[in-house]
Amino acid sequence: MTVANSGLVVVDKPAGMTSHDVVGRLRRYFGTRKVGHAGTLDPMATGVLVAGIERGTKFLAHMVASTKSYSGTIRLGQSTTTDDAEGEVTGGSSAASLDDAAITSAITELTGDIMQRPAAVSAIKIDGKRAHQRVRDGEKVDIPARPVTVTRFDVINAERNNEYIDLDVEVDCSSGTYIRSLARDLGEALGVGGHLTRLRRTAVGPFTLDDARTLDELEDNAQLSLNLDEALIRSYPVLNVTEDEGKALAMGKWLEPRGLKGVHAAVDPDGQAIALIKEKGKRLATVFVARPSTL
Repeated sequence: MTVANSGLVVVDKPAGMTSHDVVGRLRRYFGTRKVGHAGTLDPMATGVLVAGIERGTKFLAHMVASTKSYSGTIRLGQSTTTDDAEGEVTGGSSAASLDDAAITSAITELTGDIMQRPAAVSAIKIDGKRAHQRVRDGEKVDIPARPVTVTRFDVINAERNNEYIDLDVEVDCSSGTYIRSLARDLGEALGVGGHLTRLRRTAVGPFTLDDARTLDELEDNAQLSLNLDEALIRSYPVLNVTEDEGKALAMGKWLEPRGLKGVHAAVDPDGQAIALIKEKGKRLATVFVARPSTL
């Protein structure tokens, strides 16, 4: 393993594949078992899936991805077991009489800091077992609501079709927000039921569709989207360090504090990101070493 072939691959995930399926493809394309991903996407969903290659897998745990962005379609007038189009229809009533003002008002209530109950078929672990697996095993799953933040919930287009209304929406939200749950809760608030029929993730933190490559492109040319230097520098504010300081950080040593707030990427005079660093008491210490001296 070398730092040179370590970094991130931003994949434009196709529909019909699990995130684990994508990791399997990348292992084959890049010829390594050391592949991981951040932020699972359901098989129905498409768009940005950030994967780590070689030492990039260790960076995933430190990756700044507090915000995510999506585009999708919510169908009002029908609810399902999974809160999306892959589930069985459980009910709903005609949305034909809903006016734009009522929809806008309900969306406003789902914007900002809210409490959200994740879908029962989510990937959340309950006592070490995925919620969706418990559902498949016939167990009743009740996941408690938790705080999330929805900073943007915009309707781009609304199409009325007999008793349904299909809303094309764009959402910016905190990590851990479920768009399926927004669809469900919007339908419930309006008294007609709702579920998600389309979902595309357009950004994970600073990584967007502009960075993404399809699996076909990666199969033809397996290249990193960002090497470790680029990934760290894009994700965190930069602290320039001297060559000697860089060598010390590469060995896991600490530096004198400098009044920094939060995590920074330590970059040497050659533009190499040596480590992620954070002040802890009277030490400027490493939290992740991108270029350990042992490599």
